[in-house]
Amino acid sequence: MIALDSAPAAANGLHDFGNDPVWVVIVKAVLIFVILVVLTLFNIWFERRVVARMQHRVGPNVHGPFGLLQSLADGVKLALKEDIIPKAADKAVFILAPIIVVIPAFVTFSVIPFGPVARIPGTSIDTPLQLTDMPVAVIFIFAIASIGIYGIVLGGWSSGSTYSLLGGLRSSAQMISYEVAMGLAFVAVFLYAGSMSTTEIVAAQDKVWFCFLLFPSFVIYLIAMVGETNRAPFDLPEAEGELVGGFHTEYSSLKFALFFLAEYVNMATVSALATTLFLGGWHVPFGIEHVWAGANQGYWPFLWFMGKLMCFIFVFIWLRGTLPRLRYDQFMHFGWKRLIPIALVWIVAVAGIRAVNLRGGFDRTWLYVAIAVLVVLIAVLLFLDSRAGERSEEEEDEAAPFDAFAGGYPVPPPMSAQVVVTAGSAAGPNPGASAGSATGTTTGEGEEH
Repeated sequence: MIALDSAPAAANGLHDFGNDPVWVVIVKAVLIFVILVVLTLFNIWFERRVVARMQHRVGPNVHGPFGLLQSLADGVKLALKEDIIPKAADKAVFILAPIIVVIPAFVTFSVIPFGPVARIPGTSIDTPLQLTDMPVAVIFIFAIASIGIYGIVLGGWSSGSTYSLLGGLRSSAQMISYEVAMGLAFVAVFLYAGSMSTTEIVAAQDKVWFCFLLFPSFVIYLIAMVGETNRAPFDLPEAEGELVGGFHTEYSSLKFALFFLAEYVNMATVSALATTLFLGGWHVPFGIEHVWAGANQGYWPFLWFMGKLMCFIFVFIWLRGTLPRLRYDQFMHFGWKRLIPIALVWIVAVAGIRAVNLRGGFDRTWLYVAIAVLVVLIAVLLFLDSRAGERSEEEEDEAAPFDAFAGGYPVPPPMSAQVVVTAGSAAGPNPGASAGSATGTTTGEGEEH
């Protein structure tokens, strides 16, 4: 039996791809599909168990050991449910929309590196633990993931429901808005790695992970990936108080299961991308490679990669179990007026760092500190400016005189304008006070004390 750390050391670059036999490519594609499906089943169980723990509940614990088969039981239940197509729906588009959403979610994993070059057990074939790579792999992920937006919009439009239509439009606007910030977070990584290839980006983090060198980009990406996947507290397309279930309100059975599957695969996709771009990809955490020489060889890096990915999945679940949902206007204002301007300023700073020769009198450490302080100050100023604008609007509303007939119908004054009329005030400035005021009734509510 071949030891896990007996394979070649690492991939050398893009020339390692394109040399595999056809059967190896097919096996890789099938394994990626199986890993994502099993990971989805596990993540559903993991989310329900973690949230139950946060809320002092039990969670799934009946089907299988520790309830591990609960997700599989739910999948079978969805498959056996009646498949309903609304009478007003566009049938062809209604059926096609879930497929358009779920296929890009799987395709994006084709350029994610799970590990270095390793030897296939029982053979003499060395192959990268990655389906393929290309010079613009990250842009490929970005482009394929954007196709899923069409499925969401078409699913909402074709349902023949106002709730679904509005949910689809809101979801597409949300995903497009936060894709801008996400793309800007990638630019700094490209500048430092000098490549858009996922393999070369991982290789560039051999010494220091980009989450430390490019911490503002890392934070911006973390926020944008939650908004991109429509997860709490940014799950506004599924606001049950406004839009019921959003774009998939009218879906049932396997079509709903495909939307559900795409959501969890997209969670894994953005988590895998964050691991690749900012956490060193499949590299072992710091220090271990000095103690264990084979930590970054063979199939062990796959375990490090999946461990980092699951940390991001836990962050998704943690946010869902702790933070309330934002208002839609707050969410969009934060993306366009806060996240994108900060990302632009940070990109200019990073480009300046890469352009200036830091060996000629500039101290790299203090320059990073100064830029980080500048970004924080800009963020604070933007936040204070928004608070000042909200306060000025509130003051204008308070200063405006109350007109009971402004809307065409008489309405009672607001609670802040109501006063208690006592018996002594009946003979005062308001001689027309009613007799009921002498007994201590309030003018606004008419309740006796």
